[in-house]
Amino acid sequence: MKTRICSCRFVLACLSAILVARSAFAADAANPFVGNWALTLPNGAAGWLGVTEDQGKLSASILWGGGSVLPVDDVKVDGNTLVVTRLHAAAKKADAAKVVTTETITATIDGDDLKLTTVTSRPGKPDAGKAEFTGKRTPPVGPAPDLSKLQFGKPIVLFNGKDLEGWKLTDPKAENGWSVIDGVLNNNPVQEPGKPHKHYGNLRTEQEFEDFNLTLETNVPPQSNSGVYLRGIYEVQILDSFGKPVDSHNMGAIYSRITPSEAVEKPSGEWQTLDITLVDRHATVILNGKKIIDNQPLLGCTGGALWSDQFRPGPIYLQGDHSGANYRNMILRPVLKQ
Repeated sequence: MKTRICSCRFVLACLSAILVARSAFAADAANPFVGNWALTLPNGAAGWLGVTEDQGKLSASILWGGGSVLPVDDVKVDGNTLVVTRLHAAAKKADAAKVVTTETITATIDGDDLKLTTVTSRPGKPDAGKAEFTGKRTPPVGPAPDLSKLQFGKPIVLFNGKDLEGWKLTDPKAENGWSVIDGVLNNNPVQEPGKPHKHYGNLRTEQEFEDFNLTLETNVPPQSNSGVYLRGIYEVQILDSFGKPVDSHNMGAIYSRITPSEAVEKPSGEWQTLDITLVDRHATVILNGKKIIDNQPLLGCTGGALWSDQFRPGPIYLQGDHSGANYRNMILRPVLKQ
């Protein structure tokens, strides 16, 4: 009997050792770089990096300041370093051959923080530029909130229909194309032929908000492009895209992140309604009475964000540096904490 007991204990000890070893191996094998990262770029602008792994193969997308979220050309882990490669092809003149610039971003991790370095090189200039910046892990987005249980505070009238009280430019040094005409908030970023390009400013509320419901009306001239930024970091696209197929860059989209379920925009020159709810990093967009984004998760900021922190309160801001747009009847209802 003693021999059997000893044998059983030996087997159990072996099994325990195997399980511990497997657990340690799994922990070692887990890629700490997988996830969503809020970036503060070398110039202070907001960025984002998303890294995923499927059957051992890594892929990544990046947002570099403005523009769209784009897939990278290559991503790998070399020792304890994440290596991301981006290729940029551009020509100085329309008829010139394109020159490919290689950007290599390396990152090391310390808990939930990234320390990153970007190095660019091109033919004849292997060290065209180098800069350091930082990133911070964003916790995974939780389940979609139950919107039927939301309670709202007192409505806040963002635009009084008379003047720009409660609003200011995000960049005080920029040209101001915003004014109030016949009760409408209007942006008219005029460029003068033959003169240097003027940089017009984006307009933001002085107040900052957390989660909320926002309703407004907008009217865009032909071929116009604007945007409504929620909390200063998520752009709901405002665009003359009538008659075009659905796209993540068209009217009502969360720019380059969430594509509307259907195209319901009106022709340019007509007033359109938006009903937007932002709760727990989930967005719902109702355009002209049709729900086109239904409580969808927001993985990170969009191009032109004031910062990359998804948990920081922020303003409503209207994009004014592209082209003309009109707004009215802007009312925000803050979500009450439960």
